This record gives sequence, structure tokens and C-alpha cells, in this order.
Amino acid sequence: MTKDLLVELGLEELPAYVVTPSEKQLGQKMATFLTDNRLSFESIQTFSTPRRLAVRVKGLADKQTDLTEDFKGPSKKIALDAEGNFSKAAQGFVRGKGLTVDDIEFREIKGEEYVYVTKHETGKDAVEVLAGVPEVLASLTFPVNMHWAGNTFEYIRPVHTLTVLLDDQALDMDFLDIHSGCVSRGHRFLGQETEIASANSYEDDLRQQFVIADAAEREAMIVDQIKAIEAERNVQVEIDADLLNEVLNLVEYPTAFVGSFDTKYLDVPEEVLVTSMKNHQRYFVVRDLNGKLLPNFISVRNGNAEHIENVIKGNEKVLVARLEDGEFFWNEDQKLVIADLVEKLKHVTFHEKIGSLHEHMDRTKVIADYLADQAELSADEKAAVLRAAAIYKFDLLTGMVGEFDELQGLMGEKYALLAGEDAAVATAIREHYMPTSADGALPETKVGAVLALADKLDTLLSFFSVSLIPSGSNDPYALRRATQGIVRILDAFGWEIPLDELIASLYGLSFDSLTYAHQDEVMTFISARIEKMMDAAIAKDIREAVLASDTFVVRLVLEASAAIAQKSKTDGYKEAVESLSRAFNLAEKADASVAVDSSLFENAQETALSQAVASLELTDDMVANLDKLFALSPVINDFFDNTMVMAEDEKIKNNRLALLASLVAKAKKVAVFNLLNTK
Repeated sequence: MTKDLLVELGLEELPAYVVTPSEKQLGQKMATFLTDNRLSFESIQTFSTPRRLAVRVKGLADKQTDLTEDFKGPSKKIALDAEGNFSKAAQGFVRGKGLTVDDIEFREIKGEEYVYVTKHETGKDAVEVLAGVPEVLASLTFPVNMHWAGNTFEYIRPVHTLTVLLDDQALDMDFLDIHSGCVSRGHRFLGQETEIASANSYEDDLRQQFVIADAAEREAMIVDQIKAIEAERNVQVEIDADLLNEVLNLVEYPTAFVGSFDTKYLDVPEEVLVTSMKNHQRYFVVRDLNGKLLPNFISVRNGNAEHIENVIKGNEKVLVARLEDGEFFWNEDQKLVIADLVEKLKHVTFHEKIGSLHEHMDRTKVIADYLADQAELSADEKAAVLRAAAIYKFDLLTGMVGEFDELQGLMGEKYALLAGEDAAVATAIREHYMPTSADGALPETKVGAVLALADKLDTLLSFFSVSLIPSGSNDPYALRRATQGIVRILDAFGWEIPLDELIASLYGLSFDSLTYAHQDEVMTFISARIEKMMDAAIAKDIREAVLASDTFVVRLVLEASAAIAQKSKTDGYKEAVESLSRAFNLAEKADASVAVDSSLFENAQETALSQAVASLELTDDMVANLDKLFALSPVINDFFDNTMVMAEDEKIKNNRLALLASLVAKAKKVAVFNLLNTK
């Protein structure tokens, strides 16, 4: 016989960004708890609102499954003493299993007898097992915790109620000084405390108290209400997925409504209006059917439609205050002079250990100059990137960016155009922040891409140079994101600039403001970012072998890893890799000063391998390169089968090692093959 289990934890309002992950986490941990405790179930459904996390287990077994386990102990000669009595080792073994020596039997394995015991455990009733539910709740992890009142324990928010029902039976348990029952809280303003009649009446019972517990149902209500407004007003609404999820987790009973603002604010740049509405007020943006921004917004009330007019007026009033700020800063910032703002950046700290923003820009300009040549920019493009590098942080001192920091770069582009700067310069100012996330959009122009690279490279090298190096998950200066941006931009624009050579060149630069340091750590850090770009299905040994190669062009590294991963699924892979690995292992003993001398060859196999290596030409086609290297496998094997590499004659030995080293020097363009695992 099965029953349904409901567990609801009632809390103070959770931060919106925590709700959905916590709901999923609760479901996963409950499933693990039940599985580990041998309580079978049919399915698990999770619920969440800003003031509760809940899970319902359907078809929960009424008791654990019985358990029978065999345990292997010490060998018979250890388990018995000289008199044939059970030794302390045997006694300790069975005691640890909750059994006695009477339960011991001996079984033979490969000619030797060992102690075995069989433990039978009768399944407990579900109610007894479910006493561990508070442990599941306690195991939830959150970005931040707090403690309240005089308590020493911490949790994401204060806990008010704990509801645990097995069908309609309320189970007794305690969690953080809260005793369980069948009472849950309704909507903060529209509802009241209510009894949940049974696990299956949960949603209906809460709906009577103006709470929609099912997040999916609540989301559908919001979307349907917005769609209805679209149809009624003949407009289109941007339903941004992230904004929708945030709004969803701010309300328990959603009611969408339309507000408006004065058309005069449409003269302010659209980005300012959209940022004010979406980022600051969590409003959905309204456009006409041609995509033109309208003086309207859609918000979602946490409640019903009663007195909605007052709610609309209040939201309009709050938004207008924001728009007034935007209009003011837009007008005032146009009076500023870019050159004056750039000069003031000398007094703005980039980081106290690194220096000012102006010094950061100076270093970025030098790097951009170098990169422009490496990327083969035209004269006009190079001039644009150098001009952009000289001013690109100026908008940080504008009033608009001071108020709306999300608009840095965007406002820089607009103000630069108003000041008469070239369009390529203005675009680069906006694009230098890109990508703004690990998988975010990349710059579209070469000028913007070079400036983004230069800015990120100086940021990376500067922070490493003053020992502000990320460790573990700690990365307060977002250096992983910046470095991921570097490798993604190089790959996307097809700039086959070897990163090891690039970094070495940058370390050769001289600045008055800072001396770059920790080059090896920087290279290791960059390698980790390139590895992250590789297909997750590629085995770790392949990733490591490719990253240890002599090739540090992002595209080629990625292609090499994919090519080897594909080859690893084919016949002949093991033999080819092992022959190349043998060459790599021996080549490590070679004397770099020794050149191959064909007059010292003693057999045809040495000559054949030498000729094969001499004719081996590897290109930037990693698939073809791998085919060529694998095709050498029979020649390499013949060489090893007929040649004693470590000959007694020192000259012969060194010559053979030099021959293998010449092969390895070419093969390392693809990978370090002795790092590949063929077992």
C-alpha cells in the first residue's frame, strides 16, 4: 500500500534568485534521502513561492524494503587462532556488523577461505524513516545564511511553519525550534493560516488563501495575463526569461497590470528607459507591433485586482522618479568634455595595489597597439582602436553611469558619438566589455574585439602580478570570465595568435605604472579556460595531452582535442598512440645538442624512420596531422622491433634518441602522446 507525502517549510520572504534553485535542491535531496533509506516512490513534485519550499512524494511505500547483505571478512587463517577459536579480528569484524561469531561461515575464494556473514534487516515503517526529514531540510545549502532572535543556528531566512503530512496524517517532528503540524500560511495580506487537509489537497487549500504554490502554474498565469494585455492593446511585450523568473519568485498570487509614463521621456536613450524598467523596477517593456518603444510598462502585483488603480498610480510614481533622474543625467552629461573626464581618471583607483584607471588605460593602449598588428588591422582600424583605448573608460565618470552602472559602455558609445568621435571608436567603447558572461555575446567589430582583448589582458596580468590570483571558487575580480572572453574572442575572429607567444611578448613590455609578474601562473590559468571550451565529453587525458602540446592557438587546440577524441573510437588508436608514446618517453633522454647523423644508422628501419620524419609535414589541419602521425605507427614499430635504442655505443644511442626527438618535436604540434591513456 502506498501513500502520498507532503513536506512544506514556511519561511520569511526568500530572495528571488534563491527560490527556484532551492526548490530543485529540495526535490533532489528528498529523492536521495528516500532512495538511500530504501523507501520506494513513484514520483516527486516540488513547489515554491517567496514564502515556502515544498515537496510532494507520490506513491510512497508504507515501509522500507527488506535488506540482505553479504560481508566479506578476514581470511580463515587470521579469523582463527592456534586453538581454533575465533580471533579478536573475527570478533571485531562481526561486532561491527551488529552480529556474533555464530553468524560466521567460511567461503572459498581462489583456493583460500574467508569469513563471510549475511545480515538481514527488516524494513522499518515509513513513518519511522520519515523522522529523518528535518535532516533533509537542514542539508539544504544557500548562498547566504542568517540567524535570528537569540538562536545560534543559521538558515536562509527565519522559519515559521513546518507541515508534514502522510496522506491526511500529520507527522510529529521538529526543525529549528519549529514543531510540525498541518498548518500553513496563506498570502501575507489576502490570506490567513489554514489547515492543509491532505497531501493531495495542498494546492487547492492554499489557493483558497490566495497562494499559487505551483511555480509552473504561477508562471503560466503571468504569461497568459501579459498575452491578454498584448491582444487587448495591440502591442508586443518582451517577456525576458530571467525577468519572468525573478517576478515569478516575488509573488504568490500574480495579477498583471499596465502602467504608463509621459511621452517626453522617450527622448531619453531607450537603453536608459529599458534599464529603469527591467533592472530597477522589474517591469516588462511594451512596444508597438513595429518594435518601437511605447510609454507603457507591465508589472505584476502580488495580489488580486482589487484597488488595482491605486497600485498602478504608485508604480507610475516610482518609475517617473527614475525617469526624471535619467532625463536629468542625459542632459547634464552632454555638457561634459571627454578629455576632461579622461584626465580625472588619473584620480580614480582601478585597484589600490595596481593603480589608477588612467594607468590601466595606458597599458591597454600599448597592448592594443601590439594586437592591432598581430590581427592585421588596417591603418584606419588601428587608428580607431588606439583612439578608443585612449578614452574608453571616460563614461564611468558621467552622471548616467554613476546612477545606472549597467549602462557603462552603452552610454560611452552614445556620448562619444555626440562628441563627434568616429563610429568605430564609439562602437569599440561599448564592445570592450563583451562578453559580459562566460557564454555572453562577443564583439562584432575587429576594433571592438582588439580593445576588449587588450583591456582583459591587462586586467588579467595586472591582478596576477600583484598576487590577486583566483583560488578555488573565489574570483572576486571575475578574472575567469575575462580570460574566457580572451580565448573566445581569439577563436571567434580566427586570429591564430599563439597565446604563449602573445603572453611572452606582453611580459616583455615595460610600463612605469606596473611590472608584470607570475607568467607561469597566467599560462596555467589561460590553459584552464581553453580546456573549459572543449567538448565536455572529451576525456581528461586527451584534454591534458593537447594542452601540453607546442600549439597554443585556440582554434588548433580545440580541433586537436576533437580529432583525438574522434580517433579514440576507431580501430588502431591504441596501437598508434602506444608507438608514439614510446617515442615520447625515450625522447626525454635525448641530448638536445645532438643532430641526427644518417651515417650512424645500422639498419634499414632507422633509415625508414628518418625518411618518414623528414617527409612529415604538419599543417594547421589537425585532423590531417593526426592521420599522418598515426600512419607512421608501422614504421615506428618496425624501428623499435629491430633497433636497440639504448645501445652501448654512446654515439649510436644518442643518434637514435635524436632521431626519436625529431619525430617528437613535430608530433608535439598536435599533442603530448605519452599523456594519453590507452588502458
